[in-house]
Amino acid sequence: MDVPLPHLDRPFDYLVPEALDAEAQPGVRVKVRFAGQLVDGWLLERAESSAHPKLAYLEKVVSPVPVLSPEVARLARAVADRYAGSLADVLRLAVPPRHARAEKAVTAADTPPPTPVRGEPVDPRGWRDYPAGPALLRALTDGRPARAVWSALPGEDWADRYADAVAATVAGGRGAVVVVADARDLDRLDAALTAVLGVGRHVRLTAADGPARRYRAFLAARRGDVAVVIGTRAAMFAPVERLGLVAIWDDGDDLHAEPRAPYPHARDVLLTRAQLGDAAALVGGYARSAEAQLLVETSWAREVVADRSVVRARTPAMAPTGDDPQLARDPGAASARLPSLAWTSARDALRADLPVLVQVPRRGYVPSVACADCRAPARCPHCAGPLALPSAQGTPACRWCGRVAAAYACPECGGRRLRASVTGARRTAEELGRAFPGVPVRTSGREEVLATVPGAAGLVIATPGAEPVADGGYGAVLLLDSWALLTRADLRAGEEALRRWMAAAALARPGTAGGRVVVVADGALAPVQALLRWDSAWFAARELAERRELGFPPAVRMASVTGVAEAVGDLLAGTRLPDGAEVLGPVPADEGRERMLVRVPRSRAAALAEALHAAAGQRSARKAADPVRLQVDPLVLF
Repeated sequence: MDVPLPHLDRPFDYLVPEALDAEAQPGVRVKVRFAGQLVDGWLLERAESSAHPKLAYLEKVVSPVPVLSPEVARLARAVADRYAGSLADVLRLAVPPRHARAEKAVTAADTPPPTPVRGEPVDPRGWRDYPAGPALLRALTDGRPARAVWSALPGEDWADRYADAVAATVAGGRGAVVVVADARDLDRLDAALTAVLGVGRHVRLTAADGPARRYRAFLAARRGDVAVVIGTRAAMFAPVERLGLVAIWDDGDDLHAEPRAPYPHARDVLLTRAQLGDAAALVGGYARSAEAQLLVETSWAREVVADRSVVRARTPAMAPTGDDPQLARDPGAASARLPSLAWTSARDALRADLPVLVQVPRRGYVPSVACADCRAPARCPHCAGPLALPSAQGTPACRWCGRVAAAYACPECGGRRLRASVTGARRTAEELGRAFPGVPVRTSGREEVLATVPGAAGLVIATPGAEPVADGGYGAVLLLDSWALLTRADLRAGEEALRRWMAAAALARPGTAGGRVVVVADGALAPVQALLRWDSAWFAARELAERRELGFPPAVRMASVTGVAEAVGDLLAGTRLPDGAEVLGPVPADEGRERMLVRVPRSRAAALAEALHAAAGQRSARKAADPVRLQVDPLVLF
C-alpha cells in the first residue's frame, strides 16, 4: 500500500472479487480499503490462500496495465532495505504517476510485443585507446556480466563510447539502462544513441519531458517496445526486459542522489540491480570517485584506463600558478585572481583565433572576505565558517556561529588586513570583457546553459557543469577561484574540485594542438597534482586510503539521524545497534534540530539499516509527534 509509515512496511492480503479477476494481475495499480480509508497500492502477487482468516476485498483496479515488473519490485525491496526506508517510498520513485490519456493511447495501439533484435557486432575502434575496452565490448555482446570502472581521456566523446557499449549489449539480444546527471548530458547521449541504433530504438525517461511523454516512455519500456532506456536519476528503476547492462556517467555528481526518502543514490541502485539481475555494469567519468575506487580495490569491477603514453598525448598542457617557478616569475600570482600566466594563456589562444573557457565556481556576484595580502579565504578560528564584514570599517564576524573575530590573523601569511572581494560568473565576464576589448564574451550558467560554442576566438565564462563544448576544443581553459572549491567544509571537497576541473579541462585541445589549462592553485596540492598528471585513479586511491584510516565512507557505512534532540534520542534508545557500531555527535542541524551519526563496518551495514528501520517503525506505531529523518550513506556528514 502507498502508506509510508515504517510499521506498515509489509504486504497485506486482500480477496479478489470475481468481477476483477481478469484485471487484477501482478503489477497493476489498485485501490483498497484500509483503516476506513481508500488508499492506493500495487498488486504484488496472486495466491490461492492466506494465513489470515478474514480478509477484505479489493475495491478497484485503477488500470489493467501491469506497471510494476517483478524485477523492479524485487529491486525496490532491496533498495528499501539498504537505505532503511519503506517499499512504498521506493515504488513512488520507481513508477511515475499515471497519465490516463497517455496510457489509453499506448494501449489502444495494441501492438504485439517485439521480438528481440540482434544487431551486428560493434566496431571496437572507439575503445582502442583503452587496452581493456575491446574486451569489454565483446563481453557485452556475449551477454557476460562484465563490470568496469572507466576513466575517460581528455577530449573523449563519452556519449559515443556509451553508445558503443549499449549497441554491443543490444547486439547480444539484451537491454540497457544508462543514467546521466542532467538534461544536457541526456541530450548528448540521446543524439549518440540515435546515430548508432537508429530512430525509435530507445526512449528517454526524465521528468523534464513532462508527465505525458515521460509516462509514454515508461510504458514503452515496460511493454518491451524498446530495449534501451536512458535518463536522469529516475531512470535507474526503468523496467527493461532481459537487462544486460546498467551504466552511469559521472557518478560523483550530487545530482545522482535522490533528495526524497529514502534518499537512494543512482550508482548504488544500478549496482544493486546488476548484482540481482546478473547484468554488466559500467561506471564512467573523467574523474573517479572514492566509491568507484572501492569497486576496483575489492575486485567487484575492473578498471578500464588508457596507457600513460596515450594519456600524455591526449592531455592539454597543464600548469598551476602557485608553484615556486611561477611565483619566482610573478610574485603577485599568490594574491592575484588572474595571474599573468592565466592572462597570457588566454591572450595567446585568442590571438590564434581559438576560444577560451573560464570556469568560476559561482554565478552572479558573490561577496566574500579574504586576506588582503595573500587572498586566502578568511575563516572563523572557532568553527571554520566564512567570515563577513558587516560594513567597510566593521569587525569581521562568522556567518555560521556569529562569533566576532576581532583579533583575526591569516593562518597562511599572518596578515591581519581583510578585504571584501567579489567573484562570480557575471563579475568575471565584466572584468575579462574590459581586459580583452572587442572579444565576444558569453556566459553559461543557471539562467542559460550553452550546449556548444563556435571554434573561433571568444571568451566563455561558465560555472561547473555548464561548460559548453567548443568546435575543435578550447585553446585555453582557466580554472579560477580554486579556493572556493578546496576550502569547503565537506569531506568530498578535494574530490569534487578535481571532478569539476577535469570536466572542464577535458574540453581543451591536446597539448600538441595548442591546448592549455591553467589552474589558479598551489601545484603541491593533491587534487592539483592529480589534474596535472590526469590521474584521478591515484587521487581516488589516496582519498580512499585516508578515509579508511579515519573511518569515513565509503570505507565504512554511516547513517544520519536528524530531528529535535528528544526525537533523535528516542529513536536511538530504541535501536538495537549491531556489534561494532559507534554513535557520533550530536552536531547542530538546521531549524533548531540536531544530527547524530552511526558508524559501522561495511559488513554490518545491512544489520544497521534493519535496526534503524525497526526503531522507526516502533516510533510510527506509537504515533510519535516529532519526525526523524533517516539517511544511510548521506552525502554530507557534518
